[in-house]
Amino acid sequence: MTQIVNDGTPEMRGLLDKGRKRLRNIGVVMLVLGILAVAFPFATTIAFKTIIGWLFIIGALGHFYGAWNADTPTRRGVDIIQGLVFGVIGVWLAFLPLGGIVTLTVLLAIGFILHGLFELVMGMWLQQFPGWKWMLFSGAIAILAGILIFAELPSSATWAIGLLLGINLLSSGFSYLMVSMAMGKVARV
Repeated sequence: MTQIVNDGTPEMRGLLDKGRKRLRNIGVVMLVLGILAVAFPFATTIAFKTIIGWLFIIGALGHFYGAWNADTPTRRGVDIIQGLVFGVIGVWLAFLPLGGIVTLTVLLAIGFILHGLFELVMGMWLQQFPGWKWMLFSGAIAILAGILIFAELPSSATWAIGLLLGINLLSSGFSYLMVSMAMGKVARV
C-alpha cells in the first residue's frame, strides 16, 4: 500500500489542502442536491428527464448547423437525419411529462451501477487516506441502487429517478466529506 508522505513542505501542504477543499465543496453540493431530490422525488424525476430532453434538442440544433455548413450532400443528409432523430427524442423527453420515464429509469439503473464501479476503483486509489473505505461504501450503495431500480420496474419509474438519484448524491457527498476530513488529518501531520 502506497503512503503519501507529508514532508512538511509548503508545496505538499498546499496540494493536500487544495484537494481536501475541492472534495469538501463537492461533497457539500452533492449533499444539498441529494436532500432536495429525496424530498421531491417525482419533481426530480421530471426535472431530470426534461434537462436530458433539452440536451437532445441542443444536439439537434448542432446537427442542423452542421447540415447547413456541410460540404457534401451526403454529409448534409446525415446531419439532417441525426438532427431530426435528436429533435424528436428531445421534444418527447422535454415536453411530455411522463414520456420516456421508464426508458430513463433503465438508463439510470445502468448509470448507477457504472458510477458505483467507478467509486469502488476510486476508493482503491485513495487507500493511502484513512477515509478510503467510505468511497467503497458509496460505490456499493450506488450498485445496490441500480439493482433496486431494475427489480421494481416499471412501477419504479415515477419515483426511482428522483429518490435514488438523491440517495446516490447523499452517499457520494458524505463519502467526499469523509475523505476530505481524512486528508485534513494527513495535511496536519
